[in-house]
Amino acid sequence: MPATIHAHDTRINLRTSPEAKALIERAAALMGTTVSSFMLQNAYEAAQRLVAQHETIVLSDRDRDAFLAAIDNPGEPTEALKALMRRAQG
Repeated sequence: MPATIHAHDTRINLRTSPEAKALIERAAALMGTTVSSFMLQNAYEAAQRLVAQHETIVLSDRDRDAFLAAIDNPGEPTEALKALMRRAQG
């Protein structure tokens, strides 16, 4: 998505307190943009951050090393795994 997000055909409506509205209007004016553009840009950026946090796995150095070691040196398959693979192959 571009650095500046433009409104298109889909609407989002919300209600807020007069204080929050006034603060948002002030912030939009300071940024030299409309309230809609200000809210859309900031909501979009917050949504991107939140989704990225939920889609990213962060490991400690120790856990990363253990994961990579397990990939490099996989253990022998157990009988249960072999049976599961036979069932999966049909």
